[in-house]
Amino acid sequence: MAEALLSDPPTPLSPPSTPIPRAAWLALGAAGLGWMLDAFDVMLYSFALSAIREEFGLSGAQAGLLASATLIFSAAGGIAFGVLADRIGRVKALALSILVYSVGTGLTAAADSLTTLFVCRAIVGIGLGGEWSAGSVLVAESWPAASRGRAIGFMQSGWAIGYALAAIVAAEVIPVHGWRVLFVIGLAPALLTFVIRWMVPEPERAPQAAPRAEAPRGRLLDLFAAPLRSRTLLATAFATALLFAYWGLFTWLPTFLASSPEKGGVGLGLVKSTPWILAVQAGAFLGYTTFGFLADWIGRRPAVRLFVLGAALVVPIFAFGARDEQLVFWLAPLVGYFGHGAFSVFGSLLAELFPSSIRGTAQGFCYNAGRALSALAPITLGAVADAHGLAIALSLTVAFFVIAAVLVGYLPETKGRELT
Repeated sequence: MAEALLSDPPTPLSPPSTPIPRAAWLALGAAGLGWMLDAFDVMLYSFALSAIREEFGLSGAQAGLLASATLIFSAAGGIAFGVLADRIGRVKALALSILVYSVGTGLTAAADSLTTLFVCRAIVGIGLGGEWSAGSVLVAESWPAASRGRAIGFMQSGWAIGYALAAIVAAEVIPVHGWRVLFVIGLAPALLTFVIRWMVPEPERAPQAAPRAEAPRGRLLDLFAAPLRSRTLLATAFATALLFAYWGLFTWLPTFLASSPEKGGVGLGLVKSTPWILAVQAGAFLGYTTFGFLADWIGRRPAVRLFVLGAALVVPIFAFGARDEQLVFWLAPLVGYFGHGAFSVFGSLLAELFPSSIRGTAQGFCYNAGRALSALAPITLGAVADAHGLAIALSLTVAFFVIAAVLVGYLPETKGRELT
């Protein structure tokens, strides 16, 4: 099966009139909500970063280390939950991942040292990686080929909504109640797990439980055997480049907007910077959703190149235009649009590159191994910002957007491929 997947040309598109079953909409709703609340919980740290640094006396590199802990452990969580999705089912793995990141967020409220903060952010990371691995393959297997890209785009757009929600809640809560109350609120997504387990069915394309005589499904080492080895390594390298650019840019973006011009920031403060954050996320929402339509129309690879090269052009102008608040405000949606949109490719592209027996494992490994390697981004940019200012630090991400544009060209075009 794997050999056929590698050699056969893409299957023609499914008829546009193919009805979308109710189960597909339920899968998209569950994964999209889970991803939205995942973003809410993860991004609370970015908005609380200034207050946390002040309370614990953290340097930029130490604050970046905590963000990197989330990314490092998200890799472990993503790989583990990818394997779990192949073994216990997509829906069970999705519900469990949401419970994990909710608990980790709630525990952050009680942290009393750098060490306990690190542990709490690591737990959040495990759930973060797990939610994407289980949720993306659930959606990919539930939707027909002709509309899979746009379905993944809508799922991915939940991140922008969650990010914006975190900005609004942080601006309301931190000045009045402090940062710890913010993380108590982050426990709320745990309630979603009960809804998912009750309402969402497993997709028909998901592998069923194998008889004991058969080899276990979801074996990680199978990704590194012929004929999948080169595809696994290329997909991981592509994910690494794009994720490095993303986490470097968007971990430090709230601090960039809030920090004084002397530190290379815009000087808006936490509350005043909220409209700018919302402008970025409005662009991100449009980027995620329009990417899906473009990917289904012109192909996965051309759509990726359009977005990442657009980000490489816009980010330096945004970073070095910081002294003009109006310029920054009008560029903010473009940063969100181009900086986020290409992430909608992973849910469809990775699903289309690998057979069902190992699809969850492949989704989990390629994306989350890339995320682990990209964990160097917050630390690196934090250290550069301390030495040279935030504008220069943010501009370093341009190189990684360009690298992503090059690497995606080495992966097969999978537009219209039916899943097996």
